[in-house]
Amino acid sequence: MNMGTAGDYVLALDQGTTSSRAILFDRAGKPCGVAQQEYAQHYPKPGWVEHDPEEIWQSQLAVARRVLREQGVEAGRVAAIGIANQRETTVLWDRVSGAAIAPAIVWQDRRTAALCEALDAAGHSALFSGRTGLLLDPYFSGTKLRWLLDYVPEARQRAERGDLAFGTIDSWLAWRLTKGQCHVTDASNASRTLLFDIHRRCWDEELLALLDIPAAVLPEVVDSSGIIGSVDSEWLGVEIPLAGIAGDQQAATFGQACHQPGMAKNTYGTGCFLMMNTGSEARASQHHLLNTVGWQRQGATTYLLEGSVFMGGAVVQWLRDGLGMLASAAEIEALAASVPDSGGTFLVPAHTGLGAPYWDPYARGALLGMTRGTTRAHIARAALEAIAFQSAEVLLAMEQDAGAPLDELRVDGGAAANNLLLQFQADLLGVPVVRPVVTETTALGAAFLAGLAVGFWQDEAELAALWQAERRFEPGLPAERCAELLAGWRRAVERSLHWAEPA
Repeated sequence: MNMGTAGDYVLALDQGTTSSRAILFDRAGKPCGVAQQEYAQHYPKPGWVEHDPEEIWQSQLAVARRVLREQGVEAGRVAAIGIANQRETTVLWDRVSGAAIAPAIVWQDRRTAALCEALDAAGHSALFSGRTGLLLDPYFSGTKLRWLLDYVPEARQRAERGDLAFGTIDSWLAWRLTKGQCHVTDASNASRTLLFDIHRRCWDEELLALLDIPAAVLPEVVDSSGIIGSVDSEWLGVEIPLAGIAGDQQAATFGQACHQPGMAKNTYGTGCFLMMNTGSEARASQHHLLNTVGWQRQGATTYLLEGSVFMGGAVVQWLRDGLGMLASAAEIEALAASVPDSGGTFLVPAHTGLGAPYWDPYARGALLGMTRGTTRAHIARAALEAIAFQSAEVLLAMEQDAGAPLDELRVDGGAAANNLLLQFQADLLGVPVVRPVVTETTALGAAFLAGLAVGFWQDEAELAALWQAERRFEPGLPAERCAELLAGWRRAVERSLHWAEPA
């Protein structure tokens, strides 16, 4: 087997919610080729979201082969393979045939809401949050697995006999890549299941009992960076070490070289995912932020605080598709920049409720402060500012939970191309916002974790030196003006809270 150090590239498999991607990285951490393939989304009932696990595997294999072919790279020149994956999406498969016994239940799926509410009503929320760092929510994998065991014919009996294997998408890909030799997950993905004690770093017997899940279905938890197994030669032509696994947001944090406590990143996608490194300590949040394993290397665990904004770039999509205000999302920056400010207008994008620090599922979107002088440009600017306001509130909560001020914010994601948004974010936070040269940070993190394991890169210091800023946005607004803007935002949020009636 190619043990890595002689190779010229690391191959990252970036398995996302709507597409599978494969990216080749060289020793400078530069992307040298990318292949991407979308796959089908299934919505069989309201609130249900499913994927075909076989289609995920086939699409991921296809792009891995394609990127090598298109770049003219022999598989023997690949030192290692790393996986970054959509988190929490749940697969249950037969250990003998290797076939999934049901569709994958996607992280967005809400079918287990009633089960979560019942566990909460029975007084178990504090136990789950204390052990796992998570909230009792259908988002996470544990209740999805319970649903599959309860509703797929004979699944529970087969699971108890040890005939079935559970995993998130990383586990599913590792199993298929190694032809069933490795039933594993890494600590970052395990920490998203509601079944894993992040302090003891093991599956928790009491939580398994509460969810009625047999331990026989669970994968082995391994380091995020370490040689896990060998990718079978059938797939790419030679055996290659599978040497890195991390959930997508943790991988992006590692790819942003946020290796030290207090460092933070924000991914501006459909929503916003904010992560802050808290070092070797899992810091309990006073603001209902999540506590999660960032990565585990050489037996040492790094923890992160995580906060999510539900409507980030989705606000711009809504202006384009819902209101017809924009022909394309890219138009918004020039439109918003055509006015000096929002003219006192605030857009609260609580279209699907509000997350941290409000946690109000009954909040609804609101557009406030308009006058006869309000134009399309003011609303566009208010929409961009709303993304920054929401992110600022989560980051301020993180600073309080971590007990340390933020020095800078590293950013990625599609909306991070918007200079006006990033400048306003820097102004609000009072610290620099930094956009890197390589914005493929999720795939880069998976590559870094795999490369470290095989000696392709030596240590985190080398990786930090590879990370380069493309642009720094320095704060420019006076602190008192920022305080006024945040106060106005909070007044607007107050008017959107508890708007919808509970069903």
